[in-house]
Amino acid sequence: MAEREAERKDVLLARVRAMEEAVGAIGTTLDETTTCRELAAFAARRLDASATVDLLTEPGAAPWRAARAEPAVQPGRAAHAEPPGAGGPAADRTAGPAPHPGGTPGAVPPTATIPGAVPPTATIPGAVPPTATTTPGAAPAEAAPGAAPLAGTAPHRLSLPVAVDGEDPAGTVTLTRTAGPPFTGDETALLRYAARLAARHLGHARRLAAAEDAALHLQRALVAEPGRPHPNLEIAGGYLPAGPRALVGGDWFETVRLHFGRSLLVVGDVMGHGLDAAVDMNAYRTALREAAATDLPPHRVLRHLDSVVAEDDARRPATVLLVRVDPARGAATFASAGHLPPAVIHADGSAELVDLDVGPPLGTGVGGYEPTTRPLRPGDTLLLFTDGLVERRGEDIDHSLARLASLRLPPDSGPDRVVEEVLGRLGAHRAEDDVAVLAARIRVRSHQ
Repeated sequence: MAEREAERKDVLLARVRAMEEAVGAIGTTLDETTTCRELAAFAARRLDASATVDLLTEPGAAPWRAARAEPAVQPGRAAHAEPPGAGGPAADRTAGPAPHPGGTPGAVPPTATIPGAVPPTATIPGAVPPTATTTPGAAPAEAAPGAAPLAGTAPHRLSLPVAVDGEDPAGTVTLTRTAGPPFTGDETALLRYAARLAARHLGHARRLAAAEDAALHLQRALVAEPGRPHPNLEIAGGYLPAGPRALVGGDWFETVRLHFGRSLLVVGDVMGHGLDAAVDMNAYRTALREAAATDLPPHRVLRHLDSVVAEDDARRPATVLLVRVDPARGAATFASAGHLPPAVIHADGSAELVDLDVGPPLGTGVGGYEPTTRPLRPGDTLLLFTDGLVERRGEDIDHSLARLASLRLPPDSGPDRVVEEVLGRLGAHRAEDDVAVLAARIRVRSHQ
């Protein structure tokens, strides 16, 4: 009696250790293919069988082979992924397992029975039921050439949905054992647990990807259509997200047409990332357009925005730089709310940072914004940008700005060329934060 109780405790301990291993091994990233590889590798290692994972990208679509793994007893065979549609749905061109001698060390004993364990015939409500088949005297389709099962043995196959109770399956995980005993109820229960764990991580990854995609499309739509300035200005802008999987930020640029041939140039950065930052960014743009329509000077526009934002606790703070360009006078008036200074690219290609007073970011309610006016010479190009263009991890911001000021661009570069050169020379395509840039130059009109 004591021996049976001790054996039962050993089995339970082995089961718990296997589940703990699954938690640490599956779902280490938010990448779907990596999660499938981890599920296949865990199942092959723990259950001593070839494992494949077929993933469904959307309901009703044909599955594709996302990962395959071989038992650890076969050196050099590891999980790998194939691209969607390779060789047709659920295609598999990888050689299958060779015969293996026995169980993997530390695996759940094949003959152990755990009270309360899910039997192999149990089903998940709304999910594809598991299937376990044995084909007497025949090798499975995945078997490697010359790797026929031993005489008198038959391959065993176990298939379970990669699903959480009550949700549509994300795919299927299948085990194939070319030699050895059939799959037990405890092995089925462990595979079901691992499959459910993978399904949960796949669901998180897909929901995050959908949110990122919505935020990215929203921000690109917003920054891609700035207001049209007066024809007496040449304008060019650009926006670069920090990466394909990075959370989008609240960077934006804008132009607003004013009276008497003037234009207001704007660049801003809402603190934080994600969909909320993009929504707040749109709110800032709307409020700024309304304030600019009153033809207030730039520093008073910032004061108005600061007071409005300070009354809304839900609104995120933001840094903003305003520049009112007056082509008739050949002058620009600047006002900054915690934003980095702009640069002027001269006609000879040299760069110069504009020295101006910097007030606090919008949303503090403190105010304190002051104007700075300087002349614009013929051929000068204004460059407004967010911090992602120059800031680098571990580097002092003064050094970052000095790198921009030391640039020497081709002479007489227009706004389009300035944006292209600056993004390329400062490595903006590899920046750790979003980048928004806006370049403007007074248009030279020929007199006939």
